Amino acid sequence: MKFLHLGDLHLGKRVYGYSMLEDQRVILEQIVQMAETKQVDAVLLAGDIYDKAVPPGEAVSLFDSFFTALCAKNIAVLAISGNHDSGERLNFGRTLLAQQGMHLAGSFDGILEAVTLCDAEGCRVQFHLLPWLHPMELKEKLELEKSSQQCAVQAVLEQADWDDGVRHVLLAHTFVTVGGELPAQSESEIIPVGGVDAVDAALFERYDYAALGHIHRPQRLGRECVRYSGSPLKYSFSEARYTKSVPLVTIHTDGEPEIELLPLKPQHDLREIRGTLEDVLSEQTVQAGNAEDYIRVILTDEEELYDPQGALKEVYPNLMRLDFDNTRTRTEDTDGLQQEDAAKQMTPAELFAQFFIEQNGKKMTEWQQSMLDSICRRMEEADEAN
Repeated sequence: MKFLHLGDLHLGKRVYGYSMLEDQRVILEQIVQMAETKQVDAVLLAGDIYDKAVPPGEAVSLFDSFFTALCAKNIAVLAISGNHDSGERLNFGRTLLAQQGMHLAGSFDGILEAVTLCDAEGCRVQFHLLPWLHPMELKEKLELEKSSQQCAVQAVLEQADWDDGVRHVLLAHTFVTVGGELPAQSESEIIPVGGVDAVDAALFERYDYAALGHIHRPQRLGRECVRYSGSPLKYSFSEARYTKSVPLVTIHTDGEPEIELLPLKPQHDLREIRGTLEDVLSEQTVQAGNAEDYIRVILTDEEELYDPQGALKEVYPNLMRLDFDNTRTRTEDTDGLQQEDAAKQMTPAELFAQFFIEQNGKKMTEWQQSMLDSICRRMEEADEAN
């Protein structure tokens, strides 16, 4: 059984005001061609199909053309919702679509959906489709001890319909750690702070492969067969140095997975260029990459520059971000950190008093100060009582 593992398409996403829709169209066409060339049996989509719960119409049309092209080539599609998706919207028409080879698990209804597919040799693989869970909503239904992702995912997997005579693949959208160690992350994800509500990879021990979505940087988690595919495009400059890929997974008859990472070639790469304005605009720098790429420029000039953004835009039309790194900006950063540290030592009343001065250009009157002190005292008393 061969399949491609995708996740975090985020169709309809905008990055620094730039629509990524055309770039997403190009990369999806590339994936369809890849799926046909590699003769895969299925394509797995591990959630966050859309960037918003109510996606723009163009994003919906793009997803429709993507899975329609795959199904027309007799390639099954298995997809789940992510935290950016509306599960209820994804569920629309799922029964009819399943007859065409498009299997959708939008919102979780208390039963882990299982889909069994046969490869060319007649061997079966059972896929379990686990969409993004909301533990608070499932606590009573699943009789959870705590309303946490760990408890919810564990309870759902324990109740799974399990066919002992076949190979098993889990498709899940969740934040996974390995023994408390966090996965490598990027700036374009919405993740639990400090790994709160994470799920330990040990829960997936009995699966031959766990196809995960939620983290945008491709990586394995402990075992080779527990893996985030990553997003097919770079959605933040924290990913600029990394190559995007699609895992091609072959599950052999003994259950042992073989994984090949197929590189993706974006229409526009996301790159960073650092140096003086003269260096960045030099012919050598411009010709070192595609000037049409999405660019972040970090200028190191010490002197004041006249309209550097305008000069850069003439050469790099897709300039997304312009930053400066010089003696002046580093001093400002240090001052900002010192102010932040000082603010942490202030009481709520002192913080509000400072805010009042910044907003009004003068101190509070004695009456205003006494009212503020009275409110703060009542809040402290309420906290102590609780």
